[in-house]
Amino acid sequence: MTEDPYLAHRSLLFTVAYEMLGSAVDAEDVLQESWLRWADVDRSQVRDARAYLVRIVTRQALNRLRTLSRSREEYVGEWLPEPLLTSPDVAEDVELAESVSIAMLTVLETLGPTERAVFVLREVFEMPYGEIAEVVGKSAATVRQIGRRAREHVAARRPRVRVSRSEQQAVVERFLLALRTGQLQELMAVMSPDVVLIADGGGIVAAVEAPIRGVELVAKLLARADRSVTAFEMATVWLNGAPAGRVEVDREPAAVSLVVDGGRVTRIYLVRNPQKLTRLDVQSELSR
Repeated sequence: MTEDPYLAHRSLLFTVAYEMLGSAVDAEDVLQESWLRWADVDRSQVRDARAYLVRIVTRQALNRLRTLSRSREEYVGEWLPEPLLTSPDVAEDVELAESVSIAMLTVLETLGPTERAVFVLREVFEMPYGEIAEVVGKSAATVRQIGRRAREHVAARRPRVRVSRSEQQAVVERFLLALRTGQLQELMAVMSPDVVLIADGGGIVAAVEAPIRGVELVAKLLARADRSVTAFEMATVWLNGAPAGRVEVDREPAAVSLVVDGGRVTRIYLVRNPQKLTRLDVQSELSR
């Protein structure tokens, strides 16, 4: 018996839904809804199961994204994507690793639902414009225009930095060591002068509710946090296709993703919302 196409392509379908939503919980819900629809399909009429399944998942993700828009507007503080524990192998596909990075997913959050769908399907999964048009219910010409605007929007906002895995890991480890020891000067040395810290507590745990900018302010905040807790543990892990940090502050988990440029940290994404930290112990399979 051959494997069901849905199961064969599940990691791809999860990746599509996750890039659309920035949330593994919502992506799993979308996959469940998509499976129910796939179960009712007459397979004899499906010429390309992979493309057909991607269309189902994208439509369901679009519906979910539109539903989530209001709740995200009312979110307490900064909204960051849900970090995923991944294998180092994800980084072998440079474009995939960049597309699922916390930095990129944060930028995608600034797109409208249709723009996000077009960008993800075209730029990440290289779907033809004609097929994307069927998914989003627009003409191919309109989809091309949406795609161009989305590319320009993303290009203007994403950190366009590419560093080797070894450089990223070295800077992450240096940053975590400075964070663990609370050495203000070392923290300042490993960060760029215009570093930005963005934290997500979701109104559930303490976190700064607006971005903190500048190396002195960020370093003082991080060093002060080290002194204010009784238990502070951390380790280097692979999150969203890149070396990152898993931190436990008084037994409460947190995830730290960094953007590195020129050997220094330029951006820090700190996720403390416990509802977004349920995937730190289970490795997620991502593919395209």
